[in-house]
Amino acid sequence: MEHQLNPKIQAGVFAVIFDNKQRVLLCHRRDHDLWNLPGGVLEKGEAPWEGVRREVREETGLEVEVVRLTGIYYKPEQNEVVFSFLCKITKGEITLTDEADRIEYFEFQEIPSNSSPKQIERIKDVLESEGCTMQTQIGPSAIEMLKNKNQV
Repeated sequence: MEHQLNPKIQAGVFAVIFDNKQRVLLCHRRDHDLWNLPGGVLEKGEAPWEGVRREVREETGLEVEVVRLTGIYYKPEQNEVVFSFLCKITKGEITLTDEADRIEYFEFQEIPSNSSPKQIERIKDVLESEGCTMQTQIGPSAIEMLKNKNQV
């Protein structure tokens, strides 16, 4: 018997935003005890660079400009492609939202342990390369990891 995968691939978009001290902006989710980059799922008919601007605005209250595409990541277990963009703030103030109860800048070495390992890898890729990283990221999502940790 053949296994048929869902041919629809979900697309995610995330922003890597640094302040003038090279600290990265992370959002603490209201629904899970996780820190992550501002971002989320691309909406139907939305270009990735438009989606990341919308997601940052919805999660942080900030308006950003996309500087460049920094990575394309494929997550086979989630059947998802993630676009990572380096962005810079053009206006607005950090505002807590329905999605984020804390929004802070962190030195790379001080990123909280309850952050997505895949997102930490994407931040590291931005810090170490001026190109566009293309890679497969395997393993459970951060939410799945959190659920498994809480079941132990």
